[in-house]
Amino acid sequence: MVTLRPYHDEDEDASIALWLETWKLAYPSIDFDKRVDWWRARWRDELVPLAQIVIAEQNGAMTGFVTIDGTGYLDQLVVGPAYWGSETARLLMDEAKRLSPSGVTLKVNADNARAIRFYVRNGFAKTDEEVNSSGRAVDGMEWRP
Repeated sequence: MVTLRPYHDEDEDASIALWLETWKLAYPSIDFDKRVDWWRARWRDELVPLAQIVIAEQNGAMTGFVTIDGTGYLDQLVVGPAYWGSETARLLMDEAKRLSPSGVTLKVNADNARAIRFYVRNGFAKTDEEVNSSGRAVDGMEWRP
């Protein structure tokens, strides 16, 4: 059974390790090991102070997390590969919607068809397109109640 709880500072290493594991599998051509220091700084300086972070656990192990800030921007929805296709992502998305009941926005890599299908199934619609700082095409998406 998946349980949700608030993030605690002692979750940092497990959160970053889960982020690294999932992104390496999703985009094997990108060397995410070289990005860990950048990600850790971004995690500490941008996400932890500004977003609510909810941790998903199963049998005492972190299975995923979601970050959502006060504007309703969902920066990260990460689920460990062993839990892809389980209820974990849906539970985290439901929690993000509960924390931001007036709406949720996010950006997703345009070539991440699996994630886009998940967001569409959860009521999101594409709102725009852009290119991120890494030169990747990104779709803006939004959920409104």
